[in-house]
Amino acid sequence: MKCKLFLTFFSIATFVCLGQGNGSNGDNYFNGYEYQKAIQAYAKERSKKPLTNHQLLNLADSYFNIRAYEKASKLYLDINKNDTIMSTTRFNRMLQSLSKTSDRERVLTFLRTKSDLLTSELSENAEFNYELMTAAVGNLAFQLFNVAINSPQDDISPAFYKDSLLLFSSSRIQKTKDTYIPTGESYLDIYTAITDEKGAVTGAAVFPDIPFSKFHKSTPFYSEKLNTLFYIQSNTVDGELAVDENGKNALAIGMQNSTGKYQSLLKDLSTSFYYPFFDERTERLYFAATFDDSYGGTDLYYVTTNNGQIMSAPTNLGPRVNSPGNEISPFLFDGDLYFSSDVFYGLGGMDVYKSNQNTNGLYSIPVNLGEGINSTSDDFGFIIKDKGDGQYLGYLASNRKGGNGGDDIYGFNINEIPGLKTFMLTGNVKNVSNQNGISQVQITVLDLQGNTIKELLAKEDGSFTLEIPWKEGVTIKTAKEKYSNFSITLNEEKMQSAEAVPFNIDLVLLDNLLEKKEDQTVVKLNKFYFDKGRSVVTPAVAAELDKVVETVANFPNLRLAIASHTDTRGSSSYNQKLSQSRSDAVKAYLLKKGVAKTTIVESLGYGEEKLTNNCVNGAYCLDFLHKQNERTLIKVFNME
Repeated sequence: MKCKLFLTFFSIATFVCLGQGNGSNGDNYFNGYEYQKAIQAYAKERSKKPLTNHQLLNLADSYFNIRAYEKASKLYLDINKNDTIMSTTRFNRMLQSLSKTSDRERVLTFLRTKSDLLTSELSENAEFNYELMTAAVGNLAFQLFNVAINSPQDDISPAFYKDSLLLFSSSRIQKTKDTYIPTGESYLDIYTAITDEKGAVTGAAVFPDIPFSKFHKSTPFYSEKLNTLFYIQSNTVDGELAVDENGKNALAIGMQNSTGKYQSLLKDLSTSFYYPFFDERTERLYFAATFDDSYGGTDLYYVTTNNGQIMSAPTNLGPRVNSPGNEISPFLFDGDLYFSSDVFYGLGGMDVYKSNQNTNGLYSIPVNLGEGINSTSDDFGFIIKDKGDGQYLGYLASNRKGGNGGDDIYGFNINEIPGLKTFMLTGNVKNVSNQNGISQVQITVLDLQGNTIKELLAKEDGSFTLEIPWKEGVTIKTAKEKYSNFSITLNEEKMQSAEAVPFNIDLVLLDNLLEKKEDQTVVKLNKFYFDKGRSVVTPAVAAELDKVVETVANFPNLRLAIASHTDTRGSSSYNQKLSQSRSDAVKAYLLKKGVAKTTIVESLGYGEEKLTNNCVNGAYCLDFLHKQNERTLIKVFNME
């Protein structure tokens, strides 16, 4: 049995001791990470008998790992048609392979066909980032520089330390460290170096302030508030690797304070923890790991702490951040979460993304930082700090072309924070009468020139989340049949305010404003009366007519007819003139209040022509019976 160092996207992950066993040669080579030999062995075995689905997936993974994406995608697609054993991680690899060999629309089309099996956030993230990359939005003009302390081995996970020092991890050869025989490199160790104002890094040396281990020590993070260093290291017992029942050695997170005391924080013999980050504002400890609630491979989590002491179970950052791929290296700066992911809609293997958490605790769509920060290779371990005067200094690790070794550390100076700023709005569309959510309301966002930026539908419960690149201003409109229209224009200041609280939209259902009377649809009003023999709109009458004004404002497509009626007291000709005068008074009031002329199709006075009871001329009726005939109705013409 020999142990093989397993690299997860060029960040050291775990040791796995694998027995060669009695499996096929292809399986043995695959389990030994010798992918080219695995491909050759599987080809020989395939000529004799069909490979199992499990072996076909191994073969697809082998092609993927040597970047033979066309062959990998064909295998993944064939397996996906015939079986359901494909994990979400392999589904991501399938889409990664497709994205390298097909147009993006094909990838999105395939993704939409699987929408019932995947999170809605994944499709939204993909479409948003594809759109940004197509338009090259948010790319910054600056150059990364390869720092002088890089070695021919892997140099990763830069971290700011105290005044002008930089910590990082390296597998460069040390006489005092054990050597991983297959690669000839040392186990990872933590190093320190000196930085200057321009970000140049010199004087790399092993960091002396933590206990020696001949195995892994890596991905440091220093908390100035706690004066404490967080880092990962191999699980050991009595100085030797500790393995679980499957022969697997995992990585644990611990911390060491200023007195030199080390404390283990997150440790499990079967689970590796990577890339600790301590947020001094919230005292949350962020990290990457793979648990049962993972959305794919490695996900990002946090635990709450009290001065670094863990006080809660791990919380998954959710499907807006975590994907079917692998997410690693969380870093918070100025309210934004930076991390790396190999999700299929990136530029290369691992790309750096930026997401903001709003006041509702929701993460915005992670935005790919674009070319420059990212490349077609793996880019991860992003950190940044404010130098003052609008200048920022940052570092990351990458295996892009032109480096000194496998992974190198790169620095950059920049005069604005990387990553596109977005506008994220969350809220609910509700029925104003009962506050129930309204489903399938079309929500449209337009720019100040009236161009449509985004369209979406509210969910079944009326909730919605929309996100667009930041604009100088936007107009938000809604539309649904039989519901009132909504429109609001927000400038940048109001956009910022709208992001901070739930953005609730109250709509009116037309059916709640109308009723049936005398076999016709009319605006629902309380019965009102003009003064005896008068046609002046009194305050009491105006209060009811204002409801008509509001109804038309909410439903401008309505067409109305005004019909006034009197009782039989008085002569027929007088009553006819009085009712017409009242109808004209109602029309004049509505027009004065802003109702369009085209809305009022007619205004008629019917006098005593259409009685509702038997109080005809000459009949004796009580006053309340006569008043039943005195009425004004606002008929809705286009609702019949």
